[in-house]
Amino acid sequence: MTDEQIVQGCINKNPIAQQQLYDKFSKKMMGICVRYFDSRDEAEDVLQNGFISVFANINSFKGAGSLEGWIRKIMVNSALTNIRRNKRFKQNVDIESVEFSLSDTTSYGDDYGAKELLRVIQTLPIGFRTVFNLHAIEGYNHKEIGEMLGITEGTSKSQYSRAKLHLQKMIPKDKK
Repeated sequence: MTDEQIVQGCINKNPIAQQQLYDKFSKKMMGICVRYFDSRDEAEDVLQNGFISVFANINSFKGAGSLEGWIRKIMVNSALTNIRRNKRFKQNVDIESVEFSLSDTTSYGDDYGAKELLRVIQTLPIGFRTVFNLHAIEGYNHKEIGEMLGITEGTSKSQYSRAKLHLQKMIPKDKK
């Protein structure tokens, strides 16, 4: 089935089309969710909530961009909603109190692979990690991130800068 046929089937609440959409995109979307959370269980919850939102809003997909991009945006928003709901971001984002879709074959430096990089990113405090993911991986600018997270543009820039410094310290020099 084409993406258009899958979307139409999902609009018609066809379980086969829904399963095809899930099967086609769930692995990539799980990669996005995992970048935002320490726990795989939490990432799976966000993935599930994201797909519930996808199916609930599939009729709003107009085909202007890619279906994958539309689903990706929902997954990122689902992750941010979870972070906000649990108020963990607010605890870490205070500047004064706080000092992927990646391919497994992608290499960062000599032998530093995507899985190793993901593990290092997951060690970041949630505020740093969220801003880093949104800016470096998802491509949002700091003004957009500020609006999404309810923080200032300057706070977003500072969180991103501190995340980069933390990552530079965590990646061994011989692996850079």
